[in-house]
Amino acid sequence: MATTAAEGTAQRSVRATLWILLIVYIFNFIDRQIVNILAEPIALDLGLSDTQIGLMTGLAFALFYTALGLPIARYADRPTTNRPRLIAIALATWSAMTALCGVAQNFAQLLLARIGVGVGEAGCTPPAHSLISDIVPPERRSSALAFYALGIPVGTLLGMMIGGLLADWVGWRTAFLIVGLPGVVLALVVYFVLRDPRKQLAGTAGASSSPPPDISLWQAVRSVMGSRAFVLLLAAGSTASFLAYGKVTWTTIFFQRTHELTPGEVGFWFGVVNGAAGIFGTWLGGWVADRFGATRRRHVLSAPAIGMAIAAPVAFLAYQTASWQIALTLLIIPTICNSLYYGPTYSAAQGLVPIRARAIAAALVLFFQNLIGLGLGPLFFGMLSDLLQPAYGEESVRYVLFGAAFLGLVPAFFFWRCSLRLDEELDRKG
Repeated sequence: MATTAAEGTAQRSVRATLWILLIVYIFNFIDRQIVNILAEPIALDLGLSDTQIGLMTGLAFALFYTALGLPIARYADRPTTNRPRLIAIALATWSAMTALCGVAQNFAQLLLARIGVGVGEAGCTPPAHSLISDIVPPERRSSALAFYALGIPVGTLLGMMIGGLLADWVGWRTAFLIVGLPGVVLALVVYFVLRDPRKQLAGTAGASSSPPPDISLWQAVRSVMGSRAFVLLLAAGSTASFLAYGKVTWTTIFFQRTHELTPGEVGFWFGVVNGAAGIFGTWLGGWVADRFGATRRRHVLSAPAIGMAIAAPVAFLAYQTASWQIALTLLIIPTICNSLYYGPTYSAAQGLVPIRARAIAAALVLFFQNLIGLGLGPLFFGMLSDLLQPAYGEESVRYVLFGAAFLGLVPAFFFWRCSLRLDEELDRKG
C-alpha cells in the first residue's frame, strides 16, 4: 500500500508539473503572438511599412531568441542546474519586456522591447522539454510534449482574442501592459512551487550509480547532428514553422485589409477558429504518434506528413473565397492538419539524442524553427507583400498567402523522409 501511495503521489506531481509548464507556455505564446493582432494599429500609429511589420513581429524577436537558445539549453542540461528556477527567471524577463512594448514611442524602441521578449523566452522551452522527458516514460512522451505544446494554440487564441478586444477598447499600448504584467506574478509561482527531479532521480538510482558524464556544447551539438533523422526533422520543422508563423501574422492582416474586419473582430473570430482547431490538432498529433508509433516507430511522423499534404489545397481555397465566414470555416481543416506535428516533432527530437543532450536537441529544433520560421516567415511575407502592392494594392497579402498554402507540401515531404529512418534511429540512444 505504501508503494501504491507513493506512485499515486508521483503521478500527481507529474500532472501538476505538466499543468504549470502548460500555463507558462500559454503565457509564452500570448506575449509572443499578441503583436500579430496589434500589428495593424501599431503600423497606422507609428507609420510602419509591411517590411517593418515583418521585422517587428518576427526577426527582431527570433534573432536573439535563437542566439541565446543554445547556451541556455547547454546550461539547462548541466546536472546541477535547477530548471524550474531557470524557467521562472525567463518568464519574469519576457513578461516585463512585453509590458515595455506598450510604452515604446517609435519603431526603434518597440524593436528593442521585442528583442527583450525574445531574450526572455529563449529560457523557456529547452529546459521544459528536458524536464518533461525526465519525468515521463518514452511511450508517453509524444502525448506529454503535445500537452505542453497546447500552449501554442491556446496562447495564440488568447493573444488574438485579448489583444484584439483590448486594441478596440483601450488601444494597443494598454493592451501590452495588461497582458505582460501578470506573467511576473506567475514567475513567482513557478520559482517557489516547481521542483527539479534530478536529485530525486539520482537518489532512487542507488548510491553506487553515477549520473551520465557531462559533455561540452560542441560535443552535444555534434552528437545530435550525427543523426540523419534529426537533420531531416530540422528541415521539416523549420519549413513548417516558416509557413506557420508567416501565415498567422499575415492572415490576421488579410482579414483586416481584404475583408475589412476590425482588430477585435479578427482577434475573436480568427482567434477562436485558429485556436480551437490548433488545440485539437496538437492533441490529435500526440495521440496518433503514441498510438501508432508504439507498433512501428515511423508512424510517429506519419500524421504530420499526410496532414500537411491535405492542408495545402484547402488553405488555397480559403484565401480565394470572397466571404470571410467561408474563409474562416475552410481554415479549420488546414489548421488542424498543420498542428499535428508539434508533439511528434519534439518527441522524436528527444528520442534521437543522448539523455545529456535533450535540452540541446530541443534548442536546436527551436533555433531553426524560430530563426527560419519566426525570424524570416513574417518578414519574407511582408517583403513579398510590399513588392506586390504596386500590382495588386490591398490584395497583395492574398497573393502572398496563395503561395504559402502550396508551400506546405515542402515540410510534408521532409516529414515523410524523416519517418523512413525512425525505425532504425528512434530511442536507440537512451
